[in-house]
Amino acid sequence: MSSLRNAIQRRAHKERPQPESRKKFGLLEKHKDYIVRAKAFHQKEETIRKLKEKASFRNPDEFYFKMINSKTVDGIHRPKPEANKYTEEELMLLKTKDMGYILQGIQSEKKKIEKLSSMLHELDNKRPNKHVYFAEDREEVKEIQSRIEQKSSSLGLDNIPSRIKRKTASSYRELEERKQRVQKLEKLYADMALQKELKKPGRKRKLREDEIENQTSRPVYKWRAQRKRKKKKREIQDRVDGVEEARVVGGATVLGGDDVGDGAEAAAAEEERRPSRTGAPPQSPAHRRSNRRFVVDLQAVNAGGNLLLSRSKKQQFSSVEINVIQ
Repeated sequence: MSSLRNAIQRRAHKERPQPESRKKFGLLEKHKDYIVRAKAFHQKEETIRKLKEKASFRNPDEFYFKMINSKTVDGIHRPKPEANKYTEEELMLLKTKDMGYILQGIQSEKKKIEKLSSMLHELDNKRPNKHVYFAEDREEVKEIQSRIEQKSSSLGLDNIPSRIKRKTASSYRELEERKQRVQKLEKLYADMALQKELKKPGRKRKLREDEIENQTSRPVYKWRAQRKRKKKKREIQDRVDGVEEARVVGGATVLGGDDVGDGAEAAAAEEERRPSRTGAPPQSPAHRRSNRRFVVDLQAVNAGGNLLLSRSKKQQFSSVEINVIQ
């Protein structure tokens, strides 16, 4: 009986519309619409209550650096952009470490590719050669066809299990993915190496397309040629400028300033107090006074840090030692 009751056509009840006098307020709100609106209202009310409770227990002297180092964007706290806190040397070191990590990944992928390549044959599915058979009658045609079928069945290509075929196909896919990954890593490594070179000192410029012999999609830079000799001269000059004191081992005292007398007297007193290593008697004051004293010419220092003396002065002193005070 229930099935017959449901088969009877019933009247379609229409929803009660908005009265004519209230049509300006839109559609009439139903009970399900009220439930959604009430839940949203109570949820906001609970959020406000929790915030008020949190504010009442808060310490007025509470401070976090996040309060001044961040700002709210669309209700989300985002840190303010800060200046670079690393020096150029530290940034260069970080980039070098990143490049080392990328290079390690490239080497690891290449080893895995080599291992996979040794396991797989990498045989291309080449198109077989075309062989035309000529038959004189139908019997010979059937004989040739049977012979070809026997030959193809003897190869056993169709007898390979599907599990092995799927595993081989997945290995080939993995090999291709690793090759693509190596190409991406090598490109990334080249970009990082270029950025590292651009950070180094020296005048450089980007070449135009008409200046590049071998056209490429990557930018090409050219550094200005710099003479290494001039650079070496500057290093020598900086080293010479740092020389403030020099001492001649052969007995005479050589100073880098104008005060020669005080240094000579101090050296003579030190020589008098120092015992003789060879057991010979100490030198007489007259012999000590015969030692030469002169002011060092700071321009007479070569790249090795040695003092360049004339032939006459080289005969007077056995060796020269330079003490550099930075």
